[in-house]
Parts: sequence; C-alpha cells; structure tokens
Amino acid sequence: MSDPLLRIHDLTVDYATDRPVRAVDGVSLDIHPGEIVGLAGESGCGKSTLAYTVTRLLQPPAQISGGSIEWRREDGGTTDILGLDGRELRAFRWQEISMVFQGAMNALNPVHRIGSQIEDVFVDHRAGLSRSERRERAAELLRTVGIPVDRLKSYPHELSGGMRQRVMIAMALALRPRLIIMDEPTTALDVVVQRNILEEIDRLRSEFGFAVLFITHDLGLLLEISDRVGVMLSGRLVEENTPQALLDGAGHEYTRHLLRSFPSLRGDVPLTGTRYVDIERGEEALA
Repeated sequence: MSDPLLRIHDLTVDYATDRPVRAVDGVSLDIHPGEIVGLAGESGCGKSTLAYTVTRLLQPPAQISGGSIEWRREDGGTTDILGLDGRELRAFRWQEISMVFQGAMNALNPVHRIGSQIEDVFVDHRAGLSRSERRERAAELLRTVGIPVDRLKSYPHELSGGMRQRVMIAMALALRPRLIIMDEPTTALDVVVQRNILEEIDRLRSEFGFAVLFITHDLGLLLEISDRVGVMLSGRLVEENTPQALLDGAGHEYTRHLLRSFPSLRGDVPLTGTRYVDIERGEEALA
C-alpha cells in the first residue's frame, strides 16, 4: 500500500470548560490516497471533533492537547497540519482537504443564492478568475453532481434535502482536493435519496481520485461503502479494520454489540426479553 495521505498520530483534544472534557483521546489513524475510511460511533464519541481538528476548524474552548497530524504533499514531503497558521492554513483548506458539513441547510447561507455561495470559493482561492469564469466553474460543478444549472439562481430553501447535500459536495470539489471529509452527509435523508448520494460519492471518487473520511452513526452503511472502518467510543478509536474482518470477528466488545444491533429482515420481533447494551454501565441489560 502507498504511503498515507493523512497520518493522525496519538491526537488528543480537550474542551477546557469548568469540568474539562477529553473529546479525542490518543487517536491514531491513517488515510491512504483514493480510499474511503469510515468512522462510526455514538453521539458525543468525538467523531466530529476529530474532523474539525484535521481541518483546523476547532473553536474555543476546544484545544489540541497532544499528538500530530501529517499531510503528504504531492512532491513527497510532509506538512505538519497543526503547525499551519494564517495564510498557509487558508491556502491549505479546500485545496488539499475540504469538508461536507453535517446538515446542509445549516451549512448553506439562507439569504444567498447557490451560485454566489459556490463562486465565493473561487473569490477566496482563485482570485485571478473573472466573474464569468467563476460562473462557468460553478455551473460545471452543479453539472458534475447532477443538478440543473438553472439552480444556481435558487436559494437553499428552494432545494430538496438531497439537492442541498449535492451542492455541499459540489463546493467541496471546487478546488479538486485530495481528501474530502464528510460529516454525516446522509443524515435526515430518506433511504432512496441516501442511496443516490452514496452512489454519487462513489462515482465522483472514481472520476477524481480523492480519498474520503466518512463519518456516520450508521455502521451498516460503512460496512457497505468503506475500504476500512474505525469505531470510536468515548473519544478513543477502539477498533479499525476492513469491513469483512469486522464481520468475521470484531475484536472489541463495543463493535460486536454494534454489529448485533442490526435488526433481522426475517422472523418475529420480540417485544420483551430483548437484550441491549447499557453504554453507561458497560454491560448488557434486559428490556
């Protein structure tokens, strides 16, 4: 396998509140060029904090307490992402790593048209483009994700949930990054739209060759689309392996519980006597 595109080593992130909270606890994870790495876990386990740390979008009271994040440049050298600042960091974001944020309706500006929001990426990072060139690039991006070009004049509320998510993917693709982080991109979408979005992501990855860090609660989905899957619990990466290896024999008890949580497609569903995992107590309980 080629050298990692992104190497996260022993990363620790704390929220410095009255009662400090360790959101990411010594996580190490590699992502190689062109692969999809899935990251699953319950709410509050640190998945999104990890994503925001990689893109250096963390805001106080969050603070990076330890570890390193290395990025392999196209010339073969490495860049310390945690050491970037100012103009270097601004140039790095979206050109090397971009992000599809959780909840497209919240991520898009409700009072600006879709076209102007896509063009803003080029205003910030491609200052030499003329206004007509920016418009043409924005139209090309919408065509790439299967949205009619006339939607450039639409406001976010005029689009369906699936179309808004495609717009976010188009914006993430604008500068042809080598890694796209997707933070629960299919949350709140119905299963048909979810399937369409996943197929679109796979098609675009094949076409442009970028890697993906795909974050979601849905372990079953990750087992289907990922090359490797990581499972987080209480800020720690408790297991990482290929989907088949996890299905054949997960090593961590929490992963095994998650795998057993999938409902059966056949047979009766028991209303009582069902065993479930009490996360707080760390043991099985009876419903």
